[in-house]
Amino acid sequence: MTALLEVEDLKVAYGKIEAVKGISFTVDEGEVVTLIGTNGAGKTTTLRTISGLLKPLSGRITFNGEPLRKYRADQIVSLGLAHSPEGRHIFPRMTIEDNLRLGAYLRNDSDGINKDIQRAYDLFPILGERRKQAAGTLSGGEQQMLAMGRALMSQPKLLMLDEPSMGLSPIMMQKIMETIVELKNQGTTILLVEQNAQAALSLADQGHVMEVGNIVLSGTGTNLLTDESVRKAYLGED
Repeated sequence: MTALLEVEDLKVAYGKIEAVKGISFTVDEGEVVTLIGTNGAGKTTTLRTISGLLKPLSGRITFNGEPLRKYRADQIVSLGLAHSPEGRHIFPRMTIEDNLRLGAYLRNDSDGINKDIQRAYDLFPILGERRKQAAGTLSGGEQQMLAMGRALMSQPKLLMLDEPSMGLSPIMMQKIMETIVELKNQGTTILLVEQNAQAALSLADQGHVMEVGNIVLSGTGTNLLTDESVRKAYLGED
C-alpha cells in the first residue's frame, strides 16, 4: 500500500543552522502518527516544511503520490493537506463563524461549506453556541477548537496538528485528545506534533521520537509507551 504522506531524507535549515537533518517517515491513510520530542527537536519545522511554509534544503515530500516541492502553500491545501499551527493563529476580531469560513476559502460549494460548519459545531458545541462572538474572546482551549475546526473546513485528506494541547487545562486537553480520536474514527488521517508524550502515544498508531533534528526511535504508539528510554526521557519516570 502506498503511504498517503512520504517524507524521505528531509533536511531543513535556518541560515547555516540545520534544524532537520535527514529524517524519513510515512503516514498511511486512516492513521494517527505522532512526532514527539523536546523543544528545538525539529518537529514544528517538519510540519511547516510539509505544508509549504518552509523550503527544504534537500529530500522529498510526497503527498497522495504527488511531489510537493513544486507547490505553494495554498496549492498544498487544495491537494488535501491542512495544517493547524502551533499558537492557533485565529483571527481575533472576526467571529467564530467567519474564522471557520476562512478555512474554506478555496471552496465554492456553499451547501457543503455550511454542512462542514455544522460538523465543526457538532464536534465543538461551544463554538456553535458562540458563533457570532469575536474569536479573540474565547479561552485558549476554545481557540484551539476553532483552529482545528478551521483546518477541517478545507476537507483535508491529512490533518496536521501542531501542539494542540499547549497551555491548556487538563480537562480541555482531554477534550482535544478525545476529539482527535473521534476524527480518526470518522476516517481523518492525522499527523500530530505534541509535547505531551503520554497523551500522544496513547492514541497514535505510529510514533517517532525526534532529537536535535533527527528521528532517533520509531515504533507503534503502544511500544514507545513501554520503551524504557522513552519513559525516562519523556514520561518523567526513573
